[in-house]
Amino acid sequence: MTKHTPVLIREVIKTLAPQKNDNFIDGTLGFGGHAKLILEKIGPHGKLLGIDQDIEALEAAKKNLETFGERFSFYHGNFLDLGLIRRKWNVEEINGILLDLGVSTYQLSTPKRGFSFNLKSLLDMRMDPTRQKITAADIVNNYSEKDLSKILFELGEERFAKKITAKIVLSRKREPIKTTDKLVEIIKQAMPPEYRYSREHHFATSTFRALRMAVNNELENLKRVLPQAVQILSPGGRIAVISFHSLEDRIVKNFFHDSLDLEILTKKPIVASQKEIAINPKARSAKLRVAKKL
Repeated sequence: MTKHTPVLIREVIKTLAPQKNDNFIDGTLGFGGHAKLILEKIGPHGKLLGIDQDIEALEAAKKNLETFGERFSFYHGNFLDLGLIRRKWNVEEINGILLDLGVSTYQLSTPKRGFSFNLKSLLDMRMDPTRQKITAADIVNNYSEKDLSKILFELGEERFAKKITAKIVLSRKREPIKTTDKLVEIIKQAMPPEYRYSREHHFATSTFRALRMAVNNELENLKRVLPQAVQILSPGGRIAVISFHSLEDRIVKNFFHDSLDLEILTKKPIVASQKEIAINPKARSAKLRVAKKL
């Protein structure tokens, strides 16, 4: 199984400031990299609840964190249900909540998940294949040209959204677009030649990101979980959010700013050091914002 390196881990620990016997929720547990350090800090009696909608990641985290025994609990589900999940967790206070909105290295490097434009696979992109029905292939093949173009432009911030969408619609009339490599080729054909290889990122990056965000309803879920997180936090408790996209960061920034129940602890988002980026390039786009409940 491909190793996943958690981003901004020192910065998360410093700003969340876990103390002995605190209780924490990691709403995006992944492989448990952040959770492990938090659990070490909140011993000997502090507890952590890890939530993840990816059952494979959850199974890996259970193994990685089994040494913490009953101090670690897990829940297979979406952080969208944070309020409901918390009511099922038998602890008095919640002292900290972490949300890491990134896609893991494991998810990107596992062909069957369909997240990556570098690996040939079916167009899937569901974070929770056991519960979600709509795949990226469903969107690509069934959405109207107008709606598809809107997704690419608004979620992917893709400047060539209309050109790519027109090419997709033309191609799907001949045969369904079922695989990642087929979609990559269509995107390539739609791109002006000078943008295919000269851009900082792969030419398919924005389209694939937009489809993933649409499949998993990522922005709407983020908007809905933030109020729940603040509601269940105890006074003095902290919430930390790591985002990887300007739209996500804007939602977090505005929510923190507008909330009357929060004190912002990061006037500007914390970003990765050049040293971390050299080791883990994924950290380049990570932004960490932290606030404390009043």
